[in-house]
Amino acid sequence: MRRVAGPEAEQKRDRIHHTPGPRWFAPDRPVRTVHSDASMYIGGLAALLLQSLHPIAMAAVWAHSGFRGDPWGRLQRTSTFLAETTFGTARDAERAVERVRGVHARVAGRTPDGVAYRASDPSLLSWVHMAEAYCFLEAHQRYGLQALTAGQQDAYVEDMASVAVRLGIPDPPETLAALVTELGGRRPELRATDESSATARYLLVTPPLPWPARLPYLLLATAAVDLLPPWAQAVLPVPRRIRLLLPFARPGGRAVTAAIRWVTSPIPPKPFDSRDASDRGPTSG
Repeated sequence: MRRVAGPEAEQKRDRIHHTPGPRWFAPDRPVRTVHSDASMYIGGLAALLLQSLHPIAMAAVWAHSGFRGDPWGRLQRTSTFLAETTFGTARDAERAVERVRGVHARVAGRTPDGVAYRASDPSLLSWVHMAEAYCFLEAHQRYGLQALTAGQQDAYVEDMASVAVRLGIPDPPETLAALVTELGGRRPELRATDESSATARYLLVTPPLPWPARLPYLLLATAAVDLLPPWAQAVLPVPRRIRLLLPFARPGGRAVTAAIRWVTSPIPPKPFDSRDASDRGPTSG
């Protein structure tokens, strides 16, 4: 948890969950169920791998993110954003969105092929959002403590869409069927690049972890690759050792998520102020 959330993980979690005030999401919303489960470790890694297949998005990350020099720092900032928007007060969630939008507004450049990009481009933002929503939900359905019903899966996509709109993404998909359709529709834009190959090697083979953690991480990484749609697995430059382990991905994924769930303390009770229910729409589903 400290690797993902930072050295002050416990203090940060206490602030996010225990600060009084209205929240964007009620305690029974599917987004809280998904984002509090250990399956997010697999879903998060899968999302990074899937996102890396978009050449323009990957070029922006490679040029402007701290991914190579400070991978854990970048992961900690991402996890904090998810925690604040999912569990934090509405005020903290709004500030988190403002920070991200401010960063996106300053990021612009050109790919190695000379294509101009802006991090605030709704098309790029939409790709990142859909990859995350799909992978987080797919990981939960496969490795979560209790799978969501069909209606709850649609409600999760709707919850994620409400945050996406605040980030500047117009008309994000609000049902699972629409998410899968729109994600598949981006396939012509995707391909392996030098950056995506380097990212896959880094994330799957040489992560910045101590040796005792490498074996369970290898199981997690294999489960993340197996989680991707078949068309994405075919494009992604997956290292040979991971491909050899794919037949064991699901039992390995179940084992590692069960272990993480066992050794980490549960998320504390989450306060909610019903006065905020009208601010984001439905609060049950």
